[in-house]
Amino acid sequence: MLQQYLHIDLGTDYTLDFAIHNTVLADLWLERMHLRHPYPLDHPDRFYNFNSLEEEIARAEQMIRGCIDTINAYQPIVQRPFTNVKDQDCLNYLHSIFEQYHGLLNQQTTRWWLQCPPQVKKALAELNLAVHRCESVTRNRRPRLVCTWFGVPRDVTLPQEVMQAHGTLQPAFGSVCINYAEIGKTLLELAIDQDKYISDEAFKPFAHYAPDFVVNFYETTQDLVDKRLHIMKQYYQTHRDFFVSRGYTEFEHVNLLPLWFPVAQLIEQVSRDQLLQDISQRQYVTKVYIDETSHHSHP
Repeated sequence: MLQQYLHIDLGTDYTLDFAIHNTVLADLWLERMHLRHPYPLDHPDRFYNFNSLEEEIARAEQMIRGCIDTINAYQPIVQRPFTNVKDQDCLNYLHSIFEQYHGLLNQQTTRWWLQCPPQVKKALAELNLAVHRCESVTRNRRPRLVCTWFGVPRDVTLPQEVMQAHGTLQPAFGSVCINYAEIGKTLLELAIDQDKYISDEAFKPFAHYAPDFVVNFYETTQDLVDKRLHIMKQYYQTHRDFFVSRGYTEFEHVNLLPLWFPVAQLIEQVSRDQLLQDISQRQYVTKVYIDETSHHSHP
């Protein structure tokens, strides 16, 4: 069987090359990837934490204020002023506005959503991304790239046995992992955010998937994994009745754990410091494609 490669072009002069895993998980993802062509890449500039902290904060705040201004110019549904990227309660409130007016996955049926103009739909959808960009700035400073396709169907779920066999708590540096496709929050996010605005329906463990993926340009330490599991377990035990009533009788349920699902691995050709510097100067995806030939080399 030929080795398959994923390539991500940044600008016109730089390509990131990844060897695609020969696994059932990667095959399921590839099926979705081959269906993505009619759909445009959302936000080719979804790079996180490649700039200085000050630049990342300015970018996140500009994005979130722009979304709120566009939404409120149509109808003032965002009642609270945005404060700053560190105000998690404010971010939780804004995320709840997105969920309420946008609707959950494949449920864009609210009258407000159906009646508002295209630029307001776009601003509301991007409010979700803006909230996550703010959270990313304050929480981890871990560099990553996210590729999602606008309008692509997100109507299939990962089989639990595949999740069990291929999920990992510690993805490697340069791993390409299937992106969370739900609209809502996982147990990890509930535990971190301590969100008092979220509706019961908006708890959404990892289930659906699409061609969407995230590339992690950092090492996931054991210490980070242990901290995540600790706060999640505490949250689960505090709200055990809530989870049990939804069929999650064990904290270790495969859908609850903060698993990553790797489908490809970066072919490292320069030092990691050099790589991060190269990417920081080219934060725009111009093309994503797959082939079965030998990989490219950087200029």
